[in-house]
Amino acid sequence: MKLTSSMLERTLSQFEAEVLPDSHPAVAQLNELFGEHTFFLDDDGLYIVEPIETTETGQAATVISLANWTDANRTRLAVHEPEPTDVVIEFGPDGAATWH
Repeated sequence: MKLTSSMLERTLSQFEAEVLPDSHPAVAQLNELFGEHTFFLDDDGLYIVEPIETTETGQAATVISLANWTDANRTRLAVHEPEPTDVVIEFGPDGAATWH
């Protein structure tokens, strides 16, 4: 899913990663492989965020791992089956998150 600016801000406050900008040359290929998402990179690999629940306290999503770096220089990713991580993003009750 593509994150709104407020969702992106909340995600980055709870998950230490860099956003891959839509202008990056790899985004078109990633969208073909995984659908349209906001993509994140960290020292371990490539991630997306997917909704998991809406409760009385707000909406939440989990960080999903899509690929891992194959070398120490972080120049090549090896794609694997999507794997949920233990990271849960809390968006809160103020309507900052709207699932599409």
